[in-house]
Amino acid sequence: MKLKHILLGFLFVGLFWSCNEKVEETQPVEVKTDFEYLVDQFADLKILRYQIPGFDELTLKEKQLVYYMTQAGLAGRDIMWDQNYRHNLEIRDALENIYSTYNGDKTTDDWLAFEVYVKRVWFSNGIHHHYSNDKIKPEFKADFLTYLLKETDTPLEGEAFDVIFNDKDAKKVNKKKGVDNVAASAINFYGPSITDADVENFYKTAYKGPKDRPIEAGLNSTLVREDGKVVEKVWKSGGMYGSAIDEVIKWLEKAQGVAENEKQAESLGLLIEYYKTGDLNIWDEYCISWVTSTEGNIDWINGFVEVYNDPKGYRGSYESIIQVKDFEMSKQMAVLSENAQWFEDNAPLMDSHKKSDVVGISYKTVNVAGEAGDASPSTPIGVNLPNNNWIRQKHGSKSVSLGNIIDAYNNAGGSGRLKEFAHDEEEIALEEKYGKLADKLHTALHEVIGHASGQINPGIGQPKETLKNYASTMEEGRADLVGLYYLMDPKLQELGLVDNWEEVGKAAYDGYIRNGLITQLVRIELGNDIEEDHMVNRQWVSAWAFEKGKADNVIEKVEKDGKTYYNINDYAKLRELFGQLLRETQRIKSEGDFKAAQDLVEGYGVKVDQALHAQVLDRNQQFKSAPYSGFVNPVLVPETNDTGEIVDVIVTQPETFEAQMLDYAKRYSFLD
Repeated sequence: MKLKHILLGFLFVGLFWSCNEKVEETQPVEVKTDFEYLVDQFADLKILRYQIPGFDELTLKEKQLVYYMTQAGLAGRDIMWDQNYRHNLEIRDALENIYSTYNGDKTTDDWLAFEVYVKRVWFSNGIHHHYSNDKIKPEFKADFLTYLLKETDTPLEGEAFDVIFNDKDAKKVNKKKGVDNVAASAINFYGPSITDADVENFYKTAYKGPKDRPIEAGLNSTLVREDGKVVEKVWKSGGMYGSAIDEVIKWLEKAQGVAENEKQAESLGLLIEYYKTGDLNIWDEYCISWVTSTEGNIDWINGFVEVYNDPKGYRGSYESIIQVKDFEMSKQMAVLSENAQWFEDNAPLMDSHKKSDVVGISYKTVNVAGEAGDASPSTPIGVNLPNNNWIRQKHGSKSVSLGNIIDAYNNAGGSGRLKEFAHDEEEIALEEKYGKLADKLHTALHEVIGHASGQINPGIGQPKETLKNYASTMEEGRADLVGLYYLMDPKLQELGLVDNWEEVGKAAYDGYIRNGLITQLVRIELGNDIEEDHMVNRQWVSAWAFEKGKADNVIEKVEKDGKTYYNINDYAKLRELFGQLLRETQRIKSEGDFKAAQDLVEGYGVKVDQALHAQVLDRNQQFKSAPYSGFVNPVLVPETNDTGEIVDVIVTQPETFEAQMLDYAKRYSFLD
């Protein structure tokens, strides 16, 4: 799981593993004061650069490993585009050809709107918004695109042309209650005729793996109908996406040759075998080998991993993150892993839902060396893997915080949103003093303790089977609640992680409630429901606590000068409420209680107070900083000798977002 999507200045990190709203601060990272973090800003997006601290200190073999792994990741880039929507690659090719070859007037409003549209599509790896899942609306007319196609001799016609402007395939992922979630989602994990019922019926009888060791069924395949029968098209060498996967394998084989140790080489060998066969039993073997491979300075995430883009929670989006260990920060935060059993034993869960032996949690702060697929340009700031529950319970998990990504956010400049949306000077002072530390700790607690905590009752299926379309938001909310519960615990001060546990906890609670009930609303259009899993979980956690605490005025809704604020009056009682909700969410997961999950999410997490939403959007208009940020990747350039051997790898930075996107299109397009 991962913590993802940052909104600087006032939003709180809350995710799962990949769930973040506000950047947390790490220990200072050595960066050049004249480094230019900001690359571009357009629409609701800001493009940043990041550095790779410590790269120059790596050995040649380590640099080679990083280079080969980044190339492997980029080789699969087109897979993510095709997964997101069936016409994405065709549309992207047409847009890029126009962008590169059009020689007409580039000062007109139509052309400038076209440029923005192309950049938005690049950022989202397709024509649907990376966060809202709504189809991106171009600010130019169809006849202008027709003109550009003719002027540049570019082919694009039929459904691929029409869908840019019409109302079809309007949502990439639709998890709303009361609709056929598969049929209503444009995501290219299912054939056009596949329905919810088809998916559920298929997996009732599909191979699930050995007893007590279920595979992640459906993780690496597209479900289609052929000759009236529903079948899986497996993503593997020689199968679907085979041409791109073969390129991934080529670079993984080079990486295996320079692995830091035998365990690392074994893990890469299993990943290669998995890509060759598509066998999910081998994927599990790889995950076990990878999660127990903890030595070395280089690590990676590569594969079909996160299932957020599947309305049914089966299929994994392609992603790659290459990591260089940050030794000092990893050492400081290892204390959480070392005390994981204490946190489990003292959690407000039913005894039967607690693990008696929490194993194998490793936590590291790393510096990213390259990202691709679902991790780029929009990136997580923290990740906890693997996702298979039985592997996590038996073999443990790896949690990482992406230190240089967080550092880039922090150095890219803030905004005045905090003062606009915070209730009073005390709240502002707490946020300014402890907010970044609170965010950092919440991310760590979320990833290291939250996702690793609790257990499912014997005989209960996996959450994607029992909680269905609510599984992801429930898991993210559960991990958030673990972090929230312990953020106001003196244990953090005892462990040396804070100097004032109470004030850090207050800053954390202020930020979470402020974000969950108010500030995250700037990310959605007026009139829309909340649909993205992490946003939904932040609202149902916050709204539930607000309602349940009304009798004791735990959280007060304040109207002042025509503006709405939420003020916490009793932090201790709010912690008790978080504990109660944590106990209930773990029960729901442990027992597979779909009705309770549905009531919680639909009752508190989806609907928006439209008057408040309009007010928040109006108050936010004064701020010019874009609400979403993403990154270009550093460019790793190998230097070779006369025999072609790599003798060094040099880190350079792309000058523009469009330059990197066009370069990627030339060098890493391996799908027809």
